[in-house]
Amino acid sequence: MKLTFLGTGTSQGVPIIGCGCATCTSTDPRDRRLRTSALLAWEEHRVLIDIGPDFREQMLREKIADLDAIVLTHGHRDHIGGLDDIRPINFRQERPMPVYATREVIAELLRSFPYILDESYGGRPRIDFREIHRDEPFSVCGKMFVPIEAQHGPGTVLGFRVDDWVYMTDAKTIAPTELEKMKNARLLVLNALQHGQHYSHFTLTEALEMVDRLAPELTYFVHMAHSIGRHEEVCAVLPPSVSLAYDGLTVS
Repeated sequence: MKLTFLGTGTSQGVPIIGCGCATCTSTDPRDRRLRTSALLAWEEHRVLIDIGPDFREQMLREKIADLDAIVLTHGHRDHIGGLDDIRPINFRQERPMPVYATREVIAELLRSFPYILDESYGGRPRIDFREIHRDEPFSVCGKMFVPIEAQHGPGTVLGFRVDDWVYMTDAKTIAPTELEKMKNARLLVLNALQHGQHYSHFTLTEALEMVDRLAPELTYFVHMAHSIGRHEEVCAVLPPSVSLAYDGLTVS
């Protein structure tokens, strides 16, 4: 499998509009963080994890023209806001896009994009909703996705295990039963928002504590705010098997 980090930033992205901090004014391209999303690829298949408001830019940057499916972690705008931009892929592939999500996330999509169901509107994105459940693995293009439930402030977010790779974003607390699903991973992708406490996201320290607990072979952090600091400076003090991800990074 191959994982491409399409975006690694928090809900505002980095740089933040009007901010003059060292991260936002950095010339290092690794400090430019679009909203968090990833592309998982194997054989001829391409599956998107989350479709935020930077989806169009991310697809153009990576020269990706086709997708097999979209899997959603939760219904916040920075993870679903680009759904309308699948229309060119609908037109190319001449089929609706399979979108795997919980019932709650599907309901949020229909509130946010009510015209999806308006068959009289030819310009609507065409979606094939496929409901998933928090406690049931599901198959996407022949790969088994195992949902991992976490708390994201007052709400719930899903991470996923695919083979021995684990992807978890926007988590603050994870129950012991769910942590068991994350152990013995070769690759762990985990959110690390900033240094200071936050009510709905792991801090960098909390994320590192989770890495110690799970002991994966390799870890990349995502969903990072500008306040976490510059890529080069933060990575210099992280353990050897841990790094900040950056937009465009591919791991095979």
